[in-house]
Amino acid sequence: MNRRNIFARVLFFYVDGFRNLSGWGKKLWIIILLKGIVIFVLMKLLFFPNVLNQNYDTDAERSNHVLETLTKSK
Repeated sequence: MNRRNIFARVLFFYVDGFRNLSGWGKKLWIIILLKGIVIFVLMKLLFFPNVLNQNYDTDAERSNHVLETLTKSK
């Protein structure tokens, strides 16, 4: 079978399944997706700040810091 054909069949399988959901099923999936997006954005902003951009001005300084951190022996 053609690889593209398999991906298209899987995609249409899920699209057809979502099309045939009842009203409450669609609302439930919308709530789940929105909740996942909100949680991802909050986690990204609160727990994973871009420390290299905050502490270093140039790409050379950032790469030097990463290189020193990775090659530093304990």
